[in-house]
Amino acid sequence: MANPEVSLKSRIEAVLFTTARVLQIEDIAEILEVEDIDSVEEAMLELIMDYATRDSALEIDDENGYILQVKDEHMDIVEKLCPVELSKPVLKTLTVIALKGPIRQSVLKEYRSNAYEHIAELVEKGLVSKTRDKNGRSFNVATTPKFAEYFKLKGDLRSLMNQDLESLLKNSLSEDD
Repeated sequence: MANPEVSLKSRIEAVLFTTARVLQIEDIAEILEVEDIDSVEEAMLELIMDYATRDSALEIDDENGYILQVKDEHMDIVEKLCPVELSKPVLKTLTVIALKGPIRQSVLKEYRSNAYEHIAELVEKGLVSKTRDKNGRSFNVATTPKFAEYFKLKGDLRSLMNQDLESLLKNSLSEDD
């Protein structure tokens, strides 16, 4: 049961801090058991303005929902304390998945010889997901929202590909593993 003395804005902040993932207004309202979506949206806008006007290392990104995150100028600290450690070969596999995905695991194997091991590591880190293919024999692999959040990608990957990411993939795959 919610404490009536705690503001809705503070409760929203607690949700964003605790979940550490992109949420829609409806998700937040459901978590907080608030039926009035407009009041949740209003409190969210106040919270966004609070973060925008204070000297803080945090911000609320509202690109594809809402997430409390560290501002870009402080990411060096985050990377030092919480690095996602991916070897160069695993990172190259992730690049192929990001640019070609969703992609069949068997097709990915043609691009990357150690694809199966790399996929297992990437699934464990939450950067990609595996779903059974329609034929039931293979899996499709695709990036997850955590991938986009971690790499701070705005918009969908298809539109980013139009920004000459194909050349990045070709350069990446031509280097030694």
